[in-house]
Amino acid sequence: MGRGRIVVALAGVAAVGLGATALLGRFSYAPMPAVEDLANPGRSPMTTVFDVLGRRILRDEADRLRATEDGRRTLSPQAGAVAIDDAVIARGREAFYRETFGDEVFLTDVMGMLDGGLTPFEVVRAVAALKGEATTNLKVRMARDVTIGERTYRRGEEVPTGLDVPKGGAFIIGIRSFYDRGHLRMGITCALCHAAVDPASGKVVEGAPNADLNAGLLMALARNSSAYFAHASVPQADGGAPAEGNRPVLPDAAAVEAATKVQVASWPPGSFDSSADRVTNPTSIPSSFSAYGEPYSWSGRETLGPFAGLSSLNNNVHAANSDTTQLAAAAPWLFGLDPETYLGIVLRGAPEGALRYDPAGPHRPSQVLRAADPTPASPGLNSYAVLPTYPATNYMTDNGLFASVPGEPANFANNAMSAFQNLLRPPEAKADPAAQGGRAVFEKAGCGACHAGPALTNHRVIPVAEIGTEPTRAKAGAKMEARLSPPAMFATDTPFPLPADPKLVPLPIADDRLPQVLLAWGQGGTEGGYKVPNLVGLAWTAPYLHDSGVAVGPDLTNDLGVPGTLDRGVTPDPGNSLRALLDRRLREAVVAANGASEKARTARVTGRGHAYWVDGEAGFSDDDQRALVAYLLSIDRLTETVATP
Repeated sequence: MGRGRIVVALAGVAAVGLGATALLGRFSYAPMPAVEDLANPGRSPMTTVFDVLGRRILRDEADRLRATEDGRRTLSPQAGAVAIDDAVIARGREAFYRETFGDEVFLTDVMGMLDGGLTPFEVVRAVAALKGEATTNLKVRMARDVTIGERTYRRGEEVPTGLDVPKGGAFIIGIRSFYDRGHLRMGITCALCHAAVDPASGKVVEGAPNADLNAGLLMALARNSSAYFAHASVPQADGGAPAEGNRPVLPDAAAVEAATKVQVASWPPGSFDSSADRVTNPTSIPSSFSAYGEPYSWSGRETLGPFAGLSSLNNNVHAANSDTTQLAAAAPWLFGLDPETYLGIVLRGAPEGALRYDPAGPHRPSQVLRAADPTPASPGLNSYAVLPTYPATNYMTDNGLFASVPGEPANFANNAMSAFQNLLRPPEAKADPAAQGGRAVFEKAGCGACHAGPALTNHRVIPVAEIGTEPTRAKAGAKMEARLSPPAMFATDTPFPLPADPKLVPLPIADDRLPQVLLAWGQGGTEGGYKVPNLVGLAWTAPYLHDSGVAVGPDLTNDLGVPGTLDRGVTPDPGNSLRALLDRRLREAVVAANGASEKARTARVTGRGHAYWVDGEAGFSDDDQRALVAYLLSIDRLTETVATP
């Protein structure tokens, strides 16, 4: 069938679907490519059958444990064990592409992602214009003018979204669309950030970061960007005051909205600010080539619980970041704001009338939220299993919430996604004869002191003063120290919705691990730190460092830093960017380019730190440097034969 006829056929299917939707009243869809159609269909072998709070249990050990009563307790859900089989892996993959945990309500009805500068009609038009070709950066026309700082995006102007559509596809990877009796909503899944289209083949690379996803700009173009003000440096929101009677005294709406738009729009493409610390400090989207990459997150604070913290990381996306309404209870100690004031700022610009707070109306913001909340049994709008200690932090969950799906155990989808992700590996790297010699340079330069083990990480968190990278994000969890509870989670067979007295599993922290946990959270008198990242799949993860600051394009003279690459639509070259990570003179030029950009300064993008040089001044030749870069780009799987997931 010709390409044009494919598009016509897809349009016909869509028309039939819309007709059925009008009759049935409800419909949702999210694309999930067939495994055989991926650019990386290969998987690491599944050799573990249980994960017990990060401990991998192989089949032989599981058989021995099942033979004793103590062993059976070890493998029980009451001990936090997660059984791993093909069905769990399949559920994890499905959840990766299709599970939103209800975030479509916040993103659509509160933030107004479909009511701002970009509309569903223009997105559909942009996808149709591809005529079956792939794109890593869908260009969508503005439906109306939107001003962000001194820049106005005009109606009809094409905006680079960074949204990915695979070859032959008619839908955006990582977007789930919902139609509910005349109301269209958009939700996001993990695949939006952690799957990407290979520009060479047009196929999806599962686990690769979407390195040009323009999440900050998309949020800035939304109708109510203020819903995300707590993730940005917005002092204009300090004008709020405690509630007087039924109504909080709110800061100026236009000032908060304008400031939030500027801050979130400063994020480099391929970055996201997941820390609700009222400081703009986005981090580069990590890959999901996660096996043996613990601890997780750039600061390394996701370290407890199933899969050595990977389930904690997965949970954090939807339990803390895709629904800011759940932050209200913690607003006094996190933001210095009355809960009603906080919610008033978030809800007063909501496009959906039922969730819009009217300062002149009779109801408090919390009453507005409760009246329209689709999940009245839990705080916020998403679907949560709630610990008794909510909203306190407990080092496995920022707030005591676990994003969960009704009808399956609490937190099960996150655990299943962890099992799935730990099997992922990038496409096979292109052969480069220099790579073999590069391993010797890697050892000679001392890289193995930190980058050791199967995924080339020693799993340590390095103090920010030692690693030298931009320090703000390392301290993002400091205020959470004001309200801590003992780390705990639900037993892994706990049904959701929760029973009246759910079983809790404590998560003890060994004395020798506690300093690292405190360092990762920026607590206990520390200034925080950054974890030693794993090196599997570096060919797919440029630019480098947590702030995306080490970015160089094909032109070593002009394509420097985020301003010279991502902000100009130039894809960072992995080899040249790695060279800038190793070569102090090239890095100086990159840091200077970042520092000259007001946008990069707003997002705190510097490219500084990790001053471990492999250059002439360190006694290495240009050939040594090239060989090391070739070796780093060749790492396409675990370097040792070990148990996975």
